[in-house]
Amino acid sequence: MAFSLVFSNPSKSFSFPSCVHRHHVNIPRSAVLANTWLSPPSSRFFSIPSPSPLPKPWSRSGGALKCSLPSLPEYIPNHIPDPNYVRIFDTTLRDGEQSPGATMTSNEKLVVARHLSRLGVDIIEAGFPASSPDDLDAVRSIAIEVGNQPVGEDGHVPVICGLARCNKKDIDAAWEAVRHAKKPRVHTFIATSEIHLQHKLRKTREEVVNIAREMVAYARSLGCQDIEFSPEDAGRSDREFIYHVLEEVIKAGATTLNIPDTVGYTLPSEFGKLIADIKANTPGIENAIISTHCQNDLGLATANTLAGAYAGARQLEVTVNGIGERAGNASLEEVVVAMKCRQELLGGLYTGINTKHIFMASKMVAEHTGLHVQPHKAIVGANAFAHESGIHQDGMLKHKGTYEIISPEDIGLSRSNESGIVLGKLSGRHALRSRLLEFGYDISGKELDDVFKRFKEVAEKKKRISDEDLEALISDEIFQPPVIWSLSELQATCGTLGLSTATVKLVSSDGEEKIACSIGTGPVDAAYKAIDSIVQVHAVLKEYAMNAVTEGIDAIATTRVVISGDDSYTSMHALTGETMRRTFSGSGASMDVVVSSVRAYISALNKMLGFVSAMRASKENTEKQNISH
Repeated sequence: MAFSLVFSNPSKSFSFPSCVHRHHVNIPRSAVLANTWLSPPSSRFFSIPSPSPLPKPWSRSGGALKCSLPSLPEYIPNHIPDPNYVRIFDTTLRDGEQSPGATMTSNEKLVVARHLSRLGVDIIEAGFPASSPDDLDAVRSIAIEVGNQPVGEDGHVPVICGLARCNKKDIDAAWEAVRHAKKPRVHTFIATSEIHLQHKLRKTREEVVNIAREMVAYARSLGCQDIEFSPEDAGRSDREFIYHVLEEVIKAGATTLNIPDTVGYTLPSEFGKLIADIKANTPGIENAIISTHCQNDLGLATANTLAGAYAGARQLEVTVNGIGERAGNASLEEVVVAMKCRQELLGGLYTGINTKHIFMASKMVAEHTGLHVQPHKAIVGANAFAHESGIHQDGMLKHKGTYEIISPEDIGLSRSNESGIVLGKLSGRHALRSRLLEFGYDISGKELDDVFKRFKEVAEKKKRISDEDLEALISDEIFQPPVIWSLSELQATCGTLGLSTATVKLVSSDGEEKIACSIGTGPVDAAYKAIDSIVQVHAVLKEYAMNAVTEGIDAIATTRVVISGDDSYTSMHALTGETMRRTFSGSGASMDVVVSSVRAYISALNKMLGFVSAMRASKENTEKQNISH
């Protein structure tokens, strides 16, 4: 991409590479006469009267224009030096994981956290440490590895945050988990709306104020200098009470005040006014950052978040793909791309997000959680850049800007039909890796070998491998939990003449082979029963879904299953405090529908067994620590 500066004198036109994604180009509004989003290579045009000096950070050297790249604002917990900079707080690993069936293993959370750091997220809410020993260990691992590892040219290190209810036990767990990070944060909350006070907390307003003030002060006393406080259900809370609570927690040491629309009840005009009122009426608000957290129950989470930013919020809480409880949260990709696309109408607000990593983040979260993105999802859906209407196609052929306000490349999506490479059974590793790079998958070594092996198996049966086929194979290989059991061989018989049977050979992580045969109501049921007899764990199939990736009888089938174990697989819900039985999702892909189903089931079992192993290790570590003390 390139920026073109067009001066009043037509003979003076210059083009130069755009600034690196993590840097903001601040051109005074008075100097900007036109700002139109177009397709590459010239994505924006700024008209500047030629007599005026070049606005910073542009400078002229040897007849050419150069762009000096200012660094992002220094991270100060309760202050942002640049009033136009907006922090992105990602809660995919905490609120997003509360989606039914979205449980991720500790290793998967770590992988996602690494990519969120690469994406440029300012704050990663890594989990709710008090919910289970496994979650505490997962947050601690992220704090140690991601919270101390600089990424990118500017050495970005994200803040690592842990959620805690307003009680000492939760805050102790959160601080223990995040304190290992270079920039740790504790996020504590308590409800403030009348309906929550009366029916959930059964406390008076004064009691809630005292608890909030004391617990923020307690977190501060532990040594945490970065404390976020949320008045839960702020969207339905009394204004004057909100101002009072926030004033008290600021005095106690809160550095960020998060305003949640917990049930997605408010309209954008209401939520924007709520943020503006808090900014105008809360004593001491200049000593804290205002944040938003918008749920999507009425489909307004993104709109409310943008309204909050425009009204003065400088931290926005979002999740990748908008996942979360009930209808989900404000979507990271929607909020960030909307701010980038309509920056001039949002007063010049900008973020540090590298949008070219958005598509990969979406795929990664979808595969690890098992929550696939609907085709019409904004920005990252399969149809987001598809044009089937004849009128639209005609416009696109003439100029992409007619129907695309953003380019697929802006979010890291590149389609192979523009490269001219067609993959088939004669294609080699180099061609395959080249295509994978176009998709944003930079893999090598054993991962590439595994994908190449599966690619060859399919290519022997299909004349041409489509983009969708390839992505299904990639997901089935690289987005899998650590292998405890893997499928070696499978044979199934079915039909109307007799009972369906299945023989399955599995290989354990230490190389041991086990074979079992079973009958069932169909080949999938028979195969699952055979697997159960080998693995010897209690698993209940909660969901089963299969889709064909492409058209045709030779299409690859992708299967997603959700299973649950016994009552030992539990965690605590952050908002309600209820003990929930965990569920585990798995996915698989193959041209054979039974093989695809078996791969998905084994993937879910591996995730569940990995969770058990992590819980056992965590318990042993705790016992050792207690003995040493």
